[in-house]
Amino acid sequence: MTYVLSVRDRQIQDAARNFVDDELIPLEVEAEMNGGVIDPEVRRRQVAAVRSLGLHAMNMPVELGGAGLSTLQQVLVSEQTGRVTNALGWVFDAPASWLPKVASDHQMETWVLPTIEGNRHECYAITEENAGSNVDDIESTATRSGDHYVLDGIKWHVTSANLADHAFFQAKLSGGRNAGEHALFVVDLDTPGVRVVRTPAYTHNYAAHHPIIAFEKVRVPVANLIGEEGDGMKFTYEWFRYERLMIAARCCGAAERLIDEAGAFARARTSGGKPIADNQAIAFMLADSVTELWAARLMTHTLAHDVDRGVDVKTQHARCSMAKLFASEMANRVADRAVQIFGGRGYMRENVAERFFRELRVDRIWEGTSEIQRIIIADQLNKRGVGPLTG
Repeated sequence: MTYVLSVRDRQIQDAARNFVDDELIPLEVEAEMNGGVIDPEVRRRQVAAVRSLGLHAMNMPVELGGAGLSTLQQVLVSEQTGRVTNALGWVFDAPASWLPKVASDHQMETWVLPTIEGNRHECYAITEENAGSNVDDIESTATRSGDHYVLDGIKWHVTSANLADHAFFQAKLSGGRNAGEHALFVVDLDTPGVRVVRTPAYTHNYAAHHPIIAFEKVRVPVANLIGEEGDGMKFTYEWFRYERLMIAARCCGAAERLIDEAGAFARARTSGGKPIADNQAIAFMLADSVTELWAARLMTHTLAHDVDRGVDVKTQHARCSMAKLFASEMANRVADRAVQIFGGRGYMRENVAERFFRELRVDRIWEGTSEIQRIIIADQLNKRGVGPLTG
């Protein structure tokens, strides 16, 4: 590392860690057995507690009502949220940080500021049945009609839509001088023509669902267009960079929790009169896990520090892919080893390793699969060489 954590960094890290340990981890099994849902009143108290800690809207500027954390500080918080299962850590909110820079006054007043205040909630409607990691394959359309746009398309995996009141809808422009270009719109989910097709069951148990939503001849005012026609992919790429970095951070937190829990079990569990941690097979699994965690954490923290320093955006793009790729693959290996160390217990839903074994699998898929990350990294390597990517 070329930096050290400041006193403020440590305070933020400790506050998030203590909150996770005291308020979230004790509720994991309850959430697991209830589809990810906990008592609504408890959740309201948690939201209020996060705000009292000064960690709400952690990626938003203080002048807009957010916590104003640096990228590194957000990574420190996200690591701690990664230590808890069932997405209970999502109580630490991070609205669309790219939006205030391009939002109109109307959009700021209608959606951005209320979301920062916690009075409104967003979701992303981008992925489609035949367009996953390659967003350019989307078939949704936006057609200008006077002072409105007409939006059509069916979106998959709209995460948190059941908890949201508006969506960011990405489409290709149909007609006009920007035909075929991408555009991004804010759409209130109670707008006529928006309907939930179905809500599939997923491997994990999250209170946040991922429904399939149809947008059928949905009319929205021109004022709902974010930025300009043709800007859609630019905003999506910025969101991807942020999400990939925070996924890497959460994976580091998950791996740390798994190593702690599996290590404690291995030291306490005896077989043949001695702790199983004394067996080389178990010891090597833990040694490999902590070594890989250290490497992933170094990569993730260094990247966050470089983002704060303003490193070139294209370099950021490649490094965010590198961090997500390495950390998500690492955490999945650690989860697999933890299940093996716990043995039969590791196959029980009440066990942390079982839950993480299921939950971490999606981190190799969403916000771009591992294979897509490798394509991005290889492309940047060919264009820029080793030096810019590795520092």
